[in-house]
Amino acid sequence: MAEPARKLKHFPGAIGLDEAGRGPLAGPVVAAAVALPKGFDRDGIRDSKKLTPKQREKLAERIKAEAAWALCVVEVEELDRLNIFWASMMAMRRSLNSLPVEATKVFVDGNRIPPDMKLGCEIEAVVGGDDRLACVAAASIIAKTTRDRMMRRYGEIYPGYGFESHYGYSCPLHFKMLRELGPCAIHRRTFAPVQEALQGCLAFAD
Repeated sequence: MAEPARKLKHFPGAIGLDEAGRGPLAGPVVAAAVALPKGFDRDGIRDSKKLTPKQREKLAERIKAEAAWALCVVEVEELDRLNIFWASMMAMRRSLNSLPVEATKVFVDGNRIPPDMKLGCEIEAVVGGDDRLACVAAASIIAKTTRDRMMRRYGEIYPGYGFESHYGYSCPLHFKMLRELGPCAIHRRTFAPVQEALQGCLAFAD
């Protein structure tokens, strides 16, 4: 008989920060800030990558209904201008600044704290925080479900690429369609496979 899933650590009033979409070849990066209330039911809350889409959507609804949360979306144009690392840092900082609660402590998923965070409380970077701390896991769930919905919509706007299934990440189908169709408006021009596809299209046009 399988053991019940462990509950992640919960610090009421603490804010968790996480982002979704750092690695894809297309689409925005989305960051979320979440503060879970005292007594929040942590059952099922864990790293969004370890949940099914249905589980994530159900948990996202509960988090949004019971917690304080905020989002920031950095679109491709700004992402390419800044580079993906700084775009992710900026998205987390903006999401925190948009959260309408006063922080007691802030936990950031990963090993870097976004620069220029001006808060009157402690900020801590936690590697694997989305599978250790409930507030960070909740932020990962909000960020990923939001981005996935955006990518499914982009799949309708830019048909053929398969955004609704791979969400812009690298996979054989995505590489194939990049070669056949060339990059579209939401492809990240600063990413090597997209640059190669652009060069291929230009060579073909010549």
